[in-house]
Amino acid sequence: MRYTLRQLEYFVAAGEAGSIRHASERLSISQPSISTAISHLELELNVQLFVRHHAQGLSLTSVGRTLLREAKNILAMAESLHSVAAEETDQVRGRLSVGAMITLAPMVMPALAYSFRLDYPSVDIRQFASNHEWLTEKLKQAELDLAITYDLEMPPGIEFVPLASLPPHVVVSTDHPLAGRSSVSLAEIAHEPMIFLDLPLSRQYFNGLYEREGLQPNIYARSAEQAVVRTMVANGYGYSLANVRPRSNMAMDGKTVVRVKLSGDHRPMVMGMAMRQETRKSRLLEHFCDHCRASISDDDIPGMSPLE
Repeated sequence: MRYTLRQLEYFVAAGEAGSIRHASERLSISQPSISTAISHLELELNVQLFVRHHAQGLSLTSVGRTLLREAKNILAMAESLHSVAAEETDQVRGRLSVGAMITLAPMVMPALAYSFRLDYPSVDIRQFASNHEWLTEKLKQAELDLAITYDLEMPPGIEFVPLASLPPHVVVSTDHPLAGRSSVSLAEIAHEPMIFLDLPLSRQYFNGLYEREGLQPNIYARSAEQAVVRTMVANGYGYSLANVRPRSNMAMDGKTVVRVKLSGDHRPMVMGMAMRQETRKSRLLEHFCDHCRASISDDDIPGMSPLE
């Protein structure tokens, strides 16, 4: 065999990212190293794997798409050798690809992965953040081993294990008239300008809170970026609804927001683990699931303030 697993890994990264630069950032490897690996594979296999677009990245050729699937299978089989050896020697090692809902990832994932690796330093955890639909699709394609997300729509073949409930609350600026209140109802704020966190499926959840009370939010602005929503709220553009409770009340520009309890009976978001339904999980994945159960509960969530 005149090519290496490392070269296959670089090819897969470039194929999934659609760009040498993005693959380089994902793997923390120089762009020339990835380009050289792809060129070697194309020469060795006597095929063209990509069509190069000037300043627009790469697109896989027909044979490139076929070989990408096979390369991923080869890498998965190679990785399974570690798992088999680890189980035989009672070790926990290998690589996990873990995704997280974009609203949860900055608070939860770094601390969760770091604490796990303190106990199992031979484990490599690759972290990804995106919306719920992207995460479940990557789980189905076996590109993620586990996702920390909400109890939103789960496609067939994906199981969800609940860990903690996150009730909705109101977020306002420090000089907002409601900032000093202990609680506020949807009816009291529905007429005010709202900064709407607009993510797939999440938007149905937030709209549903108003619909169940026969109300209509007065949406002033929408953003899929939680940081943008918080910064607009901190600058007095309007209020927002949220489920996550960052420990810091500071927005990205240094201004602050205030969290106010939302009165009434509202369905919380349930945070948990989404995984493929399999008859047997790897030893590594089982240990990480146990770590998630021990680390995430209604009483304590990494990176979040306690529920008041």
